[in-house]
Amino acid sequence: MIKSIFISTPNTYLLDITFRFLFTMAAKKYKSDRKRSRPVTTRKKTDVFKKNWFLTGFVLIIIVAVTIAGFYIFYTNNNENGNESGDQKNGSNGQDNEEGNPIAVFNTTLGTFKVELFEDEMPETCENFIRLVNDGFYNGMNFYRISDNFMIQAGRYFPDGSEKQSPYGNINFEESNIKHVDGAISMASTGDKIGGSAEFFICDEKQTGLDGRYAAFGATIEGLDVVHNIAAQPHDNSHPAGGGKPYTDIIINTITIE
Repeated sequence: MIKSIFISTPNTYLLDITFRFLFTMAAKKYKSDRKRSRPVTTRKKTDVFKKNWFLTGFVLIIIVAVTIAGFYIFYTNNNENGNESGDQKNGSNGQDNEEGNPIAVFNTTLGTFKVELFEDEMPETCENFIRLVNDGFYNGMNFYRISDNFMIQAGRYFPDGSEKQSPYGNINFEESNIKHVDGAISMASTGDKIGGSAEFFICDEKQTGLDGRYAAFGATIEGLDVVHNIAAQPHDNSHPAGGGKPYTDIIINTITIE
């Protein structure tokens, strides 16, 4: 049982080697003592008996210590792996979907991707976005600003250059611990900690410099390669803050909520 635990735990390889070494040395010591022993007498038997018990006790202590250390490392590794798998809620695109959180399905001319909306942490922002989606507000709009390794932005312009404003106006800026990880969706606005209305952007790669300044409210959970492909399309450099309009229109056909 102990041996199988050591072998299945990469970080305990050194402990396994130590255990084997100590056990081998103890066995050699035992054999050596027997070879040096003189003709058997009652006293000598007692001495050897005591010595062997001492040696056996020492080996058992080592075994217990190594076993405890092995279990500790095994538990620590599993705990760290569990924490990593849960980090997406605060920013990573591999996270498990929280039961009850809605999913926005983006159907574009370059493919489909899905975004989980963190309604449990950003209720007002998500409610505003979902209401606009259900109104069909974004259908036919294009990603008018893209930038590789930065983001893709939409929610205002159509391919012909005409624009559309939200009928509900601006919302409050909501704060949370949600990070601007690769694939995070966030509200676009006119500045730091200012509530937006309808425009949004989706991060292409992690953008830690935006954390706390803009209201991230979800993360891409499927089709992240589509987001990366949109951001990588050729574009002009018309936007003063970076990036610009793609030379070929990238249109949002529909957004639906699951």
